[in-house]
Amino acid sequence: MKRSKLLLISGILSTAYLIYILNYFIGGIFSSDGIESISAGIASALVTPHMLLVGLGVLFNWIGWAMKLRWAALVSGILYAVSILLMFIYAPFVIVQMILCFIAFSRMKKVLSTQN
Repeated sequence: MKRSKLLLISGILSTAYLIYILNYFIGGIFSSDGIESISAGIASALVTPHMLLVGLGVLFNWIGWAMKLRWAALVSGILYAVSILLMFIYAPFVIVQMILCFIAFSRMKKVLSTQN
């Protein structure tokens, strides 16, 4: 079975987004101004559940792509969906990856059924 191109695209986009969001929020904590550092810490605490679920989604996304596991694509899509619910303002950055994972999940079923 060939590897899913949709999972590859989703993995690349998700990894880039995860690097960006981690860099953005961690970089804000280490600012020189005290008030700015406190507000960045509070904002980071609010976004942490979203970042954790996106991180887990990226992990399962790459596992699903590398090992050709259908269930990992589904888990990744579900984790992206829950991360959208936790921080809805960041939905545009994750919704494409979620859709790609669900489409890859359904296409992997068709490929597996034709191989058997």
